Amino acid sequence: MLLIGGALADDNSAVYGEFVRRAGGAGARIGVLSASSAVPHSSANAVVKVLERYGADEATWIPVTTKKDGSGDDPSYAALAASMTGFFFTGGDQFRYVQSMIHSDGSDGAVLHAIRERFLAGAPVAGTSAGMQILAGTDMITGGLSYHGVRDGSRAGYYDDDQILGYWPAGGFGLVGSGLVDTHFDARGRTGRSIRLAADTGHDRVYGVGEDTALIVTGAGTADESARIVGTNGVSILDLRAAQVGQTGGYWSISRVRWSYLTDGDTYDPDRWQVGKSVASTPVVPAARAAATPTADVFGSYALRDAALDLAGAGVSTSTTGTTAQTAPRFVVGLTKDAAFTAYGVAGAGATSFTDLALSIQAG
Repeated sequence: MLLIGGALADDNSAVYGEFVRRAGGAGARIGVLSASSAVPHSSANAVVKVLERYGADEATWIPVTTKKDGSGDDPSYAALAASMTGFFFTGGDQFRYVQSMIHSDGSDGAVLHAIRERFLAGAPVAGTSAGMQILAGTDMITGGLSYHGVRDGSRAGYYDDDQILGYWPAGGFGLVGSGLVDTHFDARGRTGRSIRLAADTGHDRVYGVGEDTALIVTGAGTADESARIVGTNGVSILDLRAAQVGQTGGYWSISRVRWSYLTDGDTYDPDRWQVGKSVASTPVVPAARAAATPTADVFGSYALRDAALDLAGAGVSTSTTGTTAQTAPRFVVGLTKDAAFTAYGVAGAGATSFTDLALSIQAG
């Protein structure tokens, strides 16, 4: 299974090539699902062309959409899905997949049933953006911004309003076995919303996948589950096992979240909560400098990730903070390097990844 954080570049041969190889290489027959898109046919066609360019024998649109009632139960589409060696879910709005492929009682539609059977038999599944989110298990995120999510908390359901941190308790397709997932993670500043949702719903792990990057999961939901990062950005793993939720100034707060940021070639064992580092990445000796001036828009695009990487490479500083641009209230995100923390990088390039950075959020 390939969990792709969105904005996957057509020339990302590492991700596309891996998926086509897993689907059978020159013999791959890949079903493309695009019900999440407002323009499903054109979205599917764009992916079909890319997959065939990377060597798939055939990539075919399976035309399940919210625009055609009952298409998720069409027997001819189900038969088509049953003949495929792999499946690719495009982006858009993940709730459209719920509406078109899952019955109101939570059971699989005929097409999803066929896909699930093929997946259990070994056919790989990939999803980008909303197509990744729909692969989630219980408490699938349906929308919301970090600031409003941290301030107001999460709410079950689907809302056409970014100021509401919505989630679907029944989840998506339930193929991800060991945590919440979120997409476009650093580019859209989603750390806050994911931490709040995980804390509200009792999840102790979040996978936040960056753009143009994939978390490749093998053995999902089994004791042998493992993951590897491939792509141009990274994957955040948030560990809430020891997190403490409270209040500061009358507003929600959390402390003792552990954050690891992994990049291309790194691996992760979810059963042991254990990181494996790429052979190209080694522990770095931080430079003799202080951390940069704290950001005043900590949930802005890449702001928190960049602050963390800067702190990782700053030998004079053990902590830094960033504040939200919003002030009613203003939240402060704190990052602290303690004895468990390690920074990694390539010689001469500074810190490019890290493990076990302590994170807190409080009003202030």
